[in-house]
Amino acid sequence: MNSGNGDVVHHPCGNGNQKNVFKIFVGYDSREDLAYEVCKRSILKRASIPVEVIPIKQSDLRSSGLYWRERGPTESTEFSFSRFLTPYLANYQGWAMFVDCDFLYTSDIKELTELIDDRYALMCVQHDYTPKESSKMDGVAQTVYPRKNWSSMVLYNCGHPKNKILTPELVNTQTGAFLHRFTWLEDSEIGSLPFIWNFLVGHNKVDENDPSTQPKGIHYTSGGPWFEMYKNCEFADIWLTEMEAYYKETNQV
Repeated sequence: MNSGNGDVVHHPCGNGNQKNVFKIFVGYDSREDLAYEVCKRSILKRASIPVEVIPIKQSDLRSSGLYWRERGPTESTEFSFSRFLTPYLANYQGWAMFVDCDFLYTSDIKELTELIDDRYALMCVQHDYTPKESSKMDGVAQTVYPRKNWSSMVLYNCGHPKNKILTPELVNTQTGAFLHRFTWLEDSEIGSLPFIWNFLVGHNKVDENDPSTQPKGIHYTSGGPWFEMYKNCEFADIWLTEMEAYYKETNQV
C-alpha cells in the first residue's frame, strides 16, 4: 500500500532497517512539482534519522483503485482529500507524517519526532486561523472552515484504533468537514504541536527577542515563490536558496 516511490536517507549510525524509517507523505499537485521537490530536499538534507519521503499522487492512487471521488469546487489541491489516506498507506503501523508540498523545513525532522506522544491518535499545530484573502496560489478560491490548516501537517499514530476508520472507502465518500476537522476523534485524542512546525506565512509572526518563535516548518499557505504573484512573499529568499541548491544538485539550469 504505497502511493509512489519515496526517497530514503539513512542516518550514518542507522542499520538500514525499514521498520525504523520515519515515513513522510507529501501532498503532490501537478501544478506544484517544484514546490514538492524543494520541500522534499529541505527534509532529506537536514534529517539525522532514517526518513522516507513519499509523494501522495492522485494519478497513482486512481490507477491503483485507491481513489475515485470526483474533484469538488472547494478542493484547492489534488491532495485535498487523499491526504487522509496516510495511515492506510503506512499500513496502519507506527507513526507517520503528512505535510502539504508548500512547506520548507529549516530544521532536522528528528526534532519533530521527539515531540511524538503515544497518548494521541494524531498531533498537529492547532491554528486559530481565518485567511484574509479571498483567493490563494494561482487564483484558487480561498475557503474558510473550523480548524483550517490543522490538516496541512499531521503526525499520525497510524496504529491507533480510531485511525483504522480511515480506509479508502471512507476517504472517498466522507465530507470535507468530517475529514479536515478530524471528526472521527475526540478533542482529547488530538495532540498539539508548537506553531513553529507549521508556521503560516503572512499569519504567524517572528519575535526577534524570542528564539522559540523562529519557524522550523515554513508553510507558504497562500502561495509561494514558485507562483509569480508570490515571488516576493515573506521568507521567499529562504525558499529560493533551497530551490537553487536543488537545481545545482540535479544539474538543472
